Amino acid sequence: MHDAGLVAGDRIALVARNCPGYIETLFACWTAGVIGVPVNAKLHPKELAFVLDDSAARWAFVDQDWAEALGGFSNALERVVVFGDREYERMAARDGGALPAAVESDTPAWLFYTSGTTGRPKGVEITHGNLRAMAQCFLADVEAIAEGDAILHLAPLSHGSGLYIVPHVARGAVNVVPESGGFDVDETADLIGAFDRCLFFAAPTMVKRFVDSPAPGRVDLSRLKSIVYGGGPMYVADCKAAFAALGPRLAQIYGQGETPMTITAMDRALLADAIARGDDGRIASVGCAQIGMEVRVADSGDAPLPHGEIGEILVRGPAVMRGYWNNPEATRRTLANGWLHTGDLGAMSEDGFLTLKDRSKDMIISGGSNIYPREIEEVLLRHPRVAEVAVVGRVHADWGEEVVAFVVARDAATETLTSDLDALCLSEIARFKRPKAYVFVSSLPKNNTGKVLKTELRRKLASEGDSVA
Repeated sequence: MHDAGLVAGDRIALVARNCPGYIETLFACWTAGVIGVPVNAKLHPKELAFVLDDSAARWAFVDQDWAEALGGFSNALERVVVFGDREYERMAARDGGALPAAVESDTPAWLFYTSGTTGRPKGVEITHGNLRAMAQCFLADVEAIAEGDAILHLAPLSHGSGLYIVPHVARGAVNVVPESGGFDVDETADLIGAFDRCLFFAAPTMVKRFVDSPAPGRVDLSRLKSIVYGGGPMYVADCKAAFAALGPRLAQIYGQGETPMTITAMDRALLADAIARGDDGRIASVGCAQIGMEVRVADSGDAPLPHGEIGEILVRGPAVMRGYWNNPEATRRTLANGWLHTGDLGAMSEDGFLTLKDRSKDMIISGGSNIYPREIEEVLLRHPRVAEVAVVGRVHADWGEEVVAFVVARDAATETLTSDLDALCLSEIARFKRPKAYVFVSSLPKNNTGKVLKTELRRKLASEGDSVA
C-alpha cells in the first residue's frame, strides 16, 4: 500500500458483504500501518457517507453492490477498489511480500463506528494493543484454538466475527467465508460437514434460527466444536433449547465496540454445568470478567454497589478503546474516572457472575418504579406460542411510561393469546410490570448483527399513538 502513496495512519474503508478479500485487506492495512474502517454494509448511503467523511477515509474496498453507489458520493475518496476485480487481484499479488510496519501498542488498527441509535455514530479507536488483548481473552476464557481448527464467518466481518480473525490467525486456524457472504442455515450445515473442529460467532437470534431449522438433525455435530454467541440477549428458554439440540457446544461473551468482545465470558464447561444443575440464574448471566479485565456494577457516582443490586456496568483493562475518533468530549464522558461507562445495567453475584438487565436507555420507569424489559421478555417467551418478543416503554400521561410488548406468534390465532400472556405475567411477576398492550407483528426489526432495534419499536408506538391499544 505504501507504493500507492498511503502513509501510516491513513484510513481505508471496507464496505462489503463477507468475502475472502475482506480478511486479506484487513491484514494489508495492518501490515502497512494504516487503519482499517470496516463499515456495516447494510447502511443507508447517507449513513455511509457520514462514516467516510468523519473518518476521512482515502480509499474504499467494496463489493460490486457498493461500487456504483460510491461513485456519486461527495466525500474525498481518492480510490475505490472492488473486491475480486482485476485491479484488486493485481494489488493483492503485488503487496503479498510486504514486511509489517512497526507500530506502538496504542496505535489505532481498527476504526469501529457505533450503530448511532442515540445520535451520530462515533468512531471507536481500537488499537493494536486492544486487538492483542482481545485475542488473549478469547483464547483464555472463551475457546482454545489449535492449528487446523476453522472459524465460519457467518456474522458480519465488520463486527464481532471479523475481530475473531485475529486469535484464529494467531493459532494457525482456518478462516472460512461462506459463498453467500452471510448466514444461511443450509449453507451453514454444509460448512460444518466440510470442516472439522469448526466454530462460529453468532447473535442469539442466529442460534435460534439454526436450532429451529432441520439443520441440526442432518449435521454431524461431532465436527462442530462450539458456537460463541453474543451481541444481544440469549433468553433462558432459548439457551436450553439450543443446548438440547446441540449439546455442550455453547459459549457466551459480552462486550461492546468500545471494549470489543471482552467484558465477560462463560465458556462451554461453565454453561454446561449450569444447564446440568438447572441453575437458571447462571444460565441467564453473561459469565464473569475476562482475563485482565475489571468489571464493576456502580452507582451514579461510580462507586461499587453490593452484590445483587442493579447499576451501570463499568469496565477497565487492556481491551478498552483508546477513545472516540476526533471526539474528545464523548471520550471524556465515556471514560470518566478511568472506567468505560457501558450504558448497560446489570447486577453482580457473589461469585462474580454478571447478569445484564437492560440498556439504561431501554429501562422503563412507570409510576416511579424501574422496570427491566428483559425480565418481562423472559416470562413471555415461556409461552409455547411465542416465537419472539421485545418489550419497550410508551409515554403515559399519569405514570410516565407504560409497558408494551411486541410479540411474534407461532400461529395466526392471536385472539386468545393476549389473555393467556396476561395470565402468565400475573403468575410470575408483579402486576405493575405486566404489559398494558400487546402488539402482534410478523417480525421484529433487527440490524445486520441480529440485534432487535427497540428504537424502531418506540418510534412505531409514537407514530401510531392510540391506534396501538
